Amino acid sequence: MEAELIEGILYTELDEEVGPHPLVWLGEIPQSSRLHISVKTITVLSGESGLIPDSLVILPFPSLNLKGLIKYVKWEEASRRGGIGLGAITLLFRESDDVIFYKYLNYFETPFEEVAEKISELQKLKAVRENYIDILDDLTATITQSLNELKKTEIAEETTKAFPDQMIKDANLINYKFKIIICGDPSVGKSSLILRFTNNAFRRHYIPTLGVHVSDKIFQVKESYVQLVLWDIAGQQKFQTMRQQFYLGSDGLFLIFDLSKPSSFESVSNWFYDIQNQLKDRPILTGFIIGNKRDLAPGSETISEKGSDLARYLNLGYIETSALTGENVEEAFYAIAETLYNELK
Repeated sequence: MEAELIEGILYTELDEEVGPHPLVWLGEIPQSSRLHISVKTITVLSGESGLIPDSLVILPFPSLNLKGLIKYVKWEEASRRGGIGLGAITLLFRESDDVIFYKYLNYFETPFEEVAEKISELQKLKAVRENYIDILDDLTATITQSLNELKKTEIAEETTKAFPDQMIKDANLINYKFKIIICGDPSVGKSSLILRFTNNAFRRHYIPTLGVHVSDKIFQVKESYVQLVLWDIAGQQKFQTMRQQFYLGSDGLFLIFDLSKPSSFESVSNWFYDIQNQLKDRPILTGFIIGNKRDLAPGSETISEKGSDLARYLNLGYIETSALTGENVEEAFYAIAETLYNELK
């Protein structure tokens, strides 16, 4: 592929006889990989009660060390079961490059939407394979151009960062490393909060974390360099059995709830005791209860009081944040880093 960040692009059609079928692709994607990607891309919808997302979705393919930026395609077709056809466009990129795609996800919505509409028309017309190739070529060129422009922006911003020493990656220069688990119900803003802290960005489209997503940031606490390794734990019930292993080795925790959704606060205690039950042989973790989405619930004194009271009862701190505006986000992560640092000192 022309763009270094793009590993390939694939269009999968759900064939009623053979199932997910890789119809057309660009890039060097082995046959076994094409089949694996097609099957996972389509069948993952079964875990969401068959609901088809309107916005872009990111799915991991760990065995391939890749992730996919996915746009689902649907069209009306009377001859199909239910009168609906289903397909998926999957743009592949390396796991190590996922930050740029998360950070600028909204930039890619429009070109993917336009291509999805064109593919829908081709499906209705029973078009030949070459027509799909032309459309995917155009999409690749558009995304390539966007990535190149964003890359230039990233390089320009890098020279003006207020904290350049946060980019240190030499392990010998890191004095302390702390593992922080980020837990809470689905859609309370866990991933957005982390992304705001690590990349000063805000994800405007909800992407369910599949199992866990790990990221990190290095910064200075007093005279030492501290690395926070952030484990974004999926909140969906179907990942419950997987979460236990993710808790192991944790130094601290954030329990996140949505200030504009009181029902998410009711789950905070459940998350706390679930973690404690899995870590019985060690002291209670240092941590904070985080009331997120403050921008959606300004002045919610009742829920704030409940949050503070519960935090005191569980011997945790309490902070209210907004991943959208950035309010108190850095303060929250710096607070847990400094608390853990002081405990060691």
